[in-house]
Amino acid sequence: MTMTIKTAADIQGMRVAGRLASEVLDLLTPLIKPGVTTIEIDRIAHEHMVKVQGTVPATLNYAPPGYPPYPASLCASVNHEVCHGIPNAKPLKNGDIVNIDITVITPEGWHGDNSRMYIVGEGSIAARRLCSLTYDAMWKGIVRVKPGARLGDIGHAIQVFAEQQGFSVVREFCGHGIGKRFHEEPQVLHYGRPGTLEELVPGMVFTIEPMINAGKRDIREDRKGGSYDGWTIVTRDRSLSAQWEHTVLVTDSGYEVLTLSAGSPALPAFVTTAARTPATATA
Repeated sequence: MTMTIKTAADIQGMRVAGRLASEVLDLLTPLIKPGVTTIEIDRIAHEHMVKVQGTVPATLNYAPPGYPPYPASLCASVNHEVCHGIPNAKPLKNGDIVNIDITVITPEGWHGDNSRMYIVGEGSIAARRLCSLTYDAMWKGIVRVKPGARLGDIGHAIQVFAEQQGFSVVREFCGHGIGKRFHEEPQVLHYGRPGTLEELVPGMVFTIEPMINAGKRDIREDRKGGSYDGWTIVTRDRSLSAQWEHTVLVTDSGYEVLTLSAGSPALPAFVTTAARTPATATA
């Protein structure tokens, strides 16, 4: 798999894909409340993507080597589910937390990939803190993006911040390059050492999507009833897990977050803009 440096025309296509992906999450936000099922959320998202946007859900029937075809149009990971949770008919209950992960493919073939955390009803103080600080952790990585920086700078910033809060960073899954392929190089680790790994250059586009656990970082396959669905990953100690994801472009002077829309959550206080120039945004 090779990394692609996006042209100006490519970047415009990725901007459209990113906005559309974020708009699906905008649509779902008011629907996520006690009593709704994730399979109903999936149905609504699918109809919006296909019938309103004219996009294709990238996850539906996605089958990388070693995996069965993914059976839904989004991922819905609840409570101790770390990632790749498959939508089901179990109603969400008050206090649950859920990550909804959306990837759309535009008619031109560009992928937009993002996810958000939602607290169902009234969450516990611990759950709200985990979701909020995981959002901040993602942005701690984003603001490190600029030409000449290295991927290790991103991972280090996320890891240090998360561990200072008493959380742990999942290491088995990472961000990734994205474009006309769902997953491209480079791999974007959410832990590491500054000054290491690949140097960032303008035109690179990749996701930053840390998975942060309230307990230990160890994970396992979710084997309900002794069987495994081929996708769902959970925390080994059953502690809560949270994840946020944006797709980010390396610009000539910093970064631009591509997965933004009218309903996107407000930026953290330490971030001044979602498109950094040399004089803006601090870590």
